[in-house]
Amino acid sequence: MMFVHTDTKSPTSPLRALSVLVFLLLLIHLCTGQSLIGSSQPIVATHGDNVTLPCRLDPAEDVTDLTVEWTRPDLDPRFVHVRRSGQELVSKKHPWFRERTSLFINELKHGNISLKLSRVKLSDQGTYRCFIPGKEKLSSVQLFVASDAVSSPVITLAGVDKTTGGVVLHCSSSRWHPEPEVLWLDGEGNLLSAGPTETVRGPDDLYTVSSRVTVEKRHSNSFTCRVQQNNINQTTEAEIHIQDDFFIFLSSSNVPIIIGWAVSLAVCIIVILSLVFLFLKRRQNKTITKRSRSEETEEGEKKKSSKRNKNKGPVVDDLETKRTTSQQNPLLSLDGVQRKEEPEEEVERLRKQLENKETEFKEKQTELHKLRTENQRLKTDLQNLENKLQRKQTDAEREEKRLKDQLESKTKKVKDRGAEIQQLQDQNRDLQRLNQDLENKNKQLERNQTAAEREEERLKSQTKQLESQLSEEKKNRMEAERKMKEELQKTKTEVHLLPKPVSCFYLTDLWMRLRQLKLSMTTNQSQ
Repeated sequence: MMFVHTDTKSPTSPLRALSVLVFLLLLIHLCTGQSLIGSSQPIVATHGDNVTLPCRLDPAEDVTDLTVEWTRPDLDPRFVHVRRSGQELVSKKHPWFRERTSLFINELKHGNISLKLSRVKLSDQGTYRCFIPGKEKLSSVQLFVASDAVSSPVITLAGVDKTTGGVVLHCSSSRWHPEPEVLWLDGEGNLLSAGPTETVRGPDDLYTVSSRVTVEKRHSNSFTCRVQQNNINQTTEAEIHIQDDFFIFLSSSNVPIIIGWAVSLAVCIIVILSLVFLFLKRRQNKTITKRSRSEETEEGEKKKSSKRNKNKGPVVDDLETKRTTSQQNPLLSLDGVQRKEEPEEEVERLRKQLENKETEFKEKQTELHKLRTENQRLKTDLQNLENKLQRKQTDAEREEKRLKDQLESKTKKVKDRGAEIQQLQDQNRDLQRLNQDLENKNKQLERNQTAAEREEERLKSQTKQLESQLSEEKKNRMEAERKMKEELQKTKTEVHLLPKPVSCFYLTDLWMRLRQLKLSMTTNQSQ
């Protein structure tokens, strides 16, 4: 028997459409999913202030009854704040954060799990993670802590570069956090090539930085030391101006060479003046000796001539008188006077030159004394700087040793926990694999469930169609039975009404009709 499919819609079609719509909405929700949103930019806080580390669930959902964890991976224990079943688990927190962390309770119903950190310390700097275990959602927030008392840079003269003749400048600044960088600029804002920055971390976790640079004469002779920390957007700087005379003094030569030349020049001047003085003294003595000898010779000649003239008479006396008169005449003795004054003028001139040289010598001595004083001061400053450098080097060595010890300790801890970390990583991989398998099973189950629902709907539809057909067949069978009963009753009536003598042909036809009705009834009952 063939079943007839009708186009009549099932009464459950609207419910089925609604179920499919809900399933699609759930599938879209699962595909898009939720996420924890932190801060894409680092958070900067000042030492001693309060700060909020943002983290929220998007799309928003009430997380009041869910477990919320804030951690810092570099700490042991790593938990900063843990909330479970509506209560804070203080026992799991790291001791650094006791009574300093809290959540915004009224905002949890809106999916806001931001952490408030009070009285920020320098050690609070690091990477924080907010995590909701029930949803396997994770987000990170970077925190930088800035010092509240950064000192301005101090620029000092560290010495002189003997090879280039330049000036060595030293710049230092302290109480920084995080560690800054040091830049040197000339008067035009150009970067200068400086030596490596020396960094010392104190017991209070604050950094002291220093740097040296060798500078030469520039147009403005101005130099700037800039100390900056880009992560916290903090900058401070200092400027120094060096006079041109200082560079000219250095460019002529080094200070010890200048002092040596000055001393040599002064000694040479003294020797030359001494030789000139001795020469003039000797020449003056020779002139006086010649004069005394010539006077003695003249007196002797006068005596001899007077003895001879006694016998020559009045004529000779007259000539002698004229010669004496001519000698006493100024015009006649001018040549002798000039010859006498020339050595005196020369001596006077030399005396003035000697005085000038002595004055210059005193000035040179004064300048030399100043140079020696300046050299001594520079040596003292250089020695002080060397002592400071030695102390800083000693502190740096101690700090280096301490950091090495800490590094060895941390390395040992890392090695000790290496096996545990490896085991946790293996477990994490196994967990991820199991989660993946579970997700695949869930998807397969969903597909099977969907197919089963479709098959069930199809069977229900076929069952309803069969029921409808059976009901129709039952009605038809009952109608056929009623008709056959009526026909049988009619036949019986006809038999009773027949006359007594009946022909054989008529009886045979009647028997065939009764048999056909009986077969029809049997067939209907079997169906």
